[in-house]
Amino acid sequence: MDDLLFFYGTECPHCIRMEKFVDKLTKEGFQIKKIEIWHNEENNKMLERLDCEPEPCGGVPFFLNQKTKKTICGESTYQDIKDWAEGK
Repeated sequence: MDDLLFFYGTECPHCIRMEKFVDKLTKEGFQIKKIEIWHNEENNKMLERLDCEPEPCGGVPFFLNQKTKKTICGESTYQDIKDWAEGK
């Protein structure tokens, strides 16, 4: 199972900024699955299904750690994304 999920939209400026952090973390050894939702209906349905706790984000960027259930909604800092990936 992919524990670390990053939902994004291709043209989303907030997502583009967060993708740089995701790419950096991937180079550091974290396995983060990128899931594009704006041009893929199945991926969008997956986001709708998973985006429910504790409160729905309702958009992208959206980060979900399936192991810890921790989410990040919207833009965040590199350190917050790294802490999320580490399960902190």
